[in-house]
Amino acid sequence: MPELPDIETYLGALRLRILGAALEEIHLNSLFLLRTVDPPLAALEGLRIEELCRVGKRIAFGFERDLWLVLHLMIAGRLHWYDRTAKRTKRVPRGLATLLFTTGTLVLTEAGTQRRAALHVVLGHAGLRSMDPGGLEVLEADRDRFAAVLQSSNHTLKRALTDPHLFSGIGNAYSDEILFAAQLSPLKLTQKLSDDEITRLFDAIRNTLIEWTTRLRQQAGDAFPEKVTAFHPEMAVHGRYHQPCLRCGAKIQRIRYAANEANYCARCQTGGKLLADRALSRLMHSDWPRSLDELESLIQSRKA
Repeated sequence: MPELPDIETYLGALRLRILGAALEEIHLNSLFLLRTVDPPLAALEGLRIEELCRVGKRIAFGFERDLWLVLHLMIAGRLHWYDRTAKRTKRVPRGLATLLFTTGTLVLTEAGTQRRAALHVVLGHAGLRSMDPGGLEVLEADRDRFAAVLQSSNHTLKRALTDPHLFSGIGNAYSDEILFAAQLSPLKLTQKLSDDEITRLFDAIRNTLIEWTTRLRQQAGDAFPEKVTAFHPEMAVHGRYHQPCLRCGAKIQRIRYAANEANYCARCQTGGKLLADRALSRLMHSDWPRSLDELESLIQSRKA
């Protein structure tokens, strides 16, 4: 799912292309994409874009007459831009939605068969606020405010960071990177953190989000970002299962739960303790290795 750095990169590219432009036509190719009926989608046609902003992990298009089109890309939704003045080397694809602006064409696609991306049309800033899950914008908050939200309930750090009602714009990928930077276990409970650990986490969130937003914008340059993904070779732990840790060299570990996963370095984040993968630990019971040393012994014994 595109997270804060990805959404901000999209927004920077969109501002250069459609801010001040009028929406000539909008076509939907999926009955399930539009989740509202009032105001009608057709009310946006002919209106100019006056503002673009992020609402959590959503992209909000602000039109004249105080109308807003709010897009949630969910896991597999992606945007593609086709400049009207450029020579086209390929046909504009048929996506879930096509928005024809006076400056070019914006296409929404979604990989896979599940249709989770969503469009809403709302009126005014009150309507826009109704789309906001309410999570704290950590880049706009101070350390004390962050600590209060973090410890308002007792969750694991992984769950807390990815809860949009607690923190805005952070998902599965960047929570892994944040926790690695802070050298904290993804399963540590929020109300068990020391003051020093809270400060480390606060700094890690800010540094990670700022660094990756800058990095992704630099990678895109003047082009529209076409390779939006949760996996980057420069990442420290996310998507690097069984690869060596960039800090200590130990192999990156992974636990899976529901539709998500957490990637971490046991040596850097959990004092060498292996976190129990729910499925595997149930299967292996007492044979589940508790440390990196036990895991290495198990691997060597199987090789023998």
